[in-house]
Amino acid sequence: MDKKIVNKDDFLFPRGRYYGQVKPENLVFNANLQEFAQRVSYICNLETGGKVPPGAAYEQIKDLWKQLKRSKKELGIGEEPFQDDQGETKD
Repeated sequence: MDKKIVNKDDFLFPRGRYYGQVKPENLVFNANLQEFAQRVSYICNLETGGKVPPGAAYEQIKDLWKQLKRSKKELGIGEEPFQDDQGETKD
């Protein structure tokens, strides 16, 4: 049987395919969004299991949310919602 070596980060933070409009900023934001969701899931599970106090879990998720918002702003996601791939405004 052929053994496949799995990277630890790929195992802990799997990424799904992106099916949206293919632009560099969209791909980067999608990766950030997937990482956010995965980390929130881990924090919730640790809090549910009693390994992290509720207040600490809340603060960690709040910090992750701020990072995601900053990423969205820096990438300009949603600023020009009616532009096509060539930067022209749709009517």
